[in-house]
Amino acid sequence: MHWIDLTIFFLYMVGMLGFGVFFLQRNEGADDYYVGGRNMNSLHIGLSVVATDVGGGFSIGLGGLGFVMGISGSWMLFTGLLGAWLAAVFLIPKVKGNPVFDKAFTFPEVFKHYFTPQVALVAGTISAIGYAGFTSSQILAGAKLATGTFADLDLQTALIIMGSVAVVYTVMGGLKAVIYTDTVQWTILMIGLIFIGIPISYTAVGGWEEISKTVDPALLSMSNISWQDVIYWTVTIIPIWFVGMTLYQRIYACNDEETAKRAWYLAGVFEWPIMAFMGVSLGLFAKVGAEQGMFEYLGAADVSETDPETGLPMLLRTVLPVGLMGIMMSAYFSAILSTADSCLMAASGNVVSDIIGYFKDIDHDSDTFLRFSQITTLVIGTFALLIATTMTNVLDLMLYSYAFMVSGLFVPIIGALYWPKSSSIGAIAAMIFGGSTTVSLELFLEELPAGLDANVFGITVSAIVFVAVSLAFPDENTENMTDTSAVNVNAINQ
Repeated sequence: MHWIDLTIFFLYMVGMLGFGVFFLQRNEGADDYYVGGRNMNSLHIGLSVVATDVGGGFSIGLGGLGFVMGISGSWMLFTGLLGAWLAAVFLIPKVKGNPVFDKAFTFPEVFKHYFTPQVALVAGTISAIGYAGFTSSQILAGAKLATGTFADLDLQTALIIMGSVAVVYTVMGGLKAVIYTDTVQWTILMIGLIFIGIPISYTAVGGWEEISKTVDPALLSMSNISWQDVIYWTVTIIPIWFVGMTLYQRIYACNDEETAKRAWYLAGVFEWPIMAFMGVSLGLFAKVGAEQGMFEYLGAADVSETDPETGLPMLLRTVLPVGLMGIMMSAYFSAILSTADSCLMAASGNVVSDIIGYFKDIDHDSDTFLRFSQITTLVIGTFALLIATTMTNVLDLMLYSYAFMVSGLFVPIIGALYWPKSSSIGAIAAMIFGGSTTVSLELFLEELPAGLDANVFGITVSAIVFVAVSLAFPDENTENMTDTSAVNVNAINQ
């Protein structure tokens, strides 16, 4: 990589760390650190939502899908659009439109309101573990991008570099810094893809004529997808919009309910079709380049042995001229940081507010709390980096993290918001049985019936257990639980 590109990339990293330092000096308490002061507008929130959800992991993962599946891989993010819009219609009015959550910081506080503190503790633990894993996936995405770009850089060294930058920046800045920098980072990524990455890569591989001659025609079809893939992405990605801690933090950060809805609609459109097709197209171009022998000088002469997720970094390294390479690498690293920092903030919020806060009363407005939160974020970030050193596939790690949270938390949150007979014991049982079913199947069975994903069975078990246990062990006054928001507002705010 030329020194000009390295300089551009270095200055970008310094600039992002500078944002962290800037907000470090201005964060005054939990509202600033975890929910951005609760006064953000729809543009910043919308871009932050899509930057967090798509980010670098899906950017690299989408490249891998484009390499293997072609443009039909874009359907994965169509489920993101559906999830965003469904959440805008069915979730946001229940959360942002309910004054009982005006002082909330985390997703499990919804469970605390509708059920008991014990339910919130279990949910916070599941969410914290899931987001620690998701943070790891982003660090791994950055490391893969770096090793595909810098010839002499090994994966472990790249993990340390990417992990350190992401963790230190997040520890300092908090969510307000995350949201503002997400806007900058997403803008950089979009400009980089639209004006640099896609047109130059398309030209380098020979345009449509060479693409159509080189790859299997199935890769150019939107139907190159199995029904198992459709179900897998549907049950894994759509529900995360209802249980994602990063998303609840942004709902709380919005000015009002309408601001939150506009932000979610905007995020959905950016996910599909905009980011979806750009991501898989670059992966497809990388496949063409690999078939043409473009990466032989990098030791990737055998296409069948090429890691699909490294195809995109190798393509960019090969075709981009000096200067533009540095901009494009900054664009991808910015996307990775925009997701890593958000996920790390989510895990930290769960640990501090939902787990530690269960055992000890916390003054969210104190300086001590702010410093303690930063230390907690540092510890979790270090742990996430260690997890990343044991994984090799970005998309798998991301979707495992998704599946773990979704299978345990999706059914109980829907029940809490929409089913008056939901009970606390039923919610805890559903979380435990749903999550453990998915994890057990992932670990111990290589093939499941009909080729379905473990998360399908995890959610099914969660739903059956939730309904059965809730009916068998109802809470007192269960019939009225969904209508008690106004009664509890003053008590919670005090």
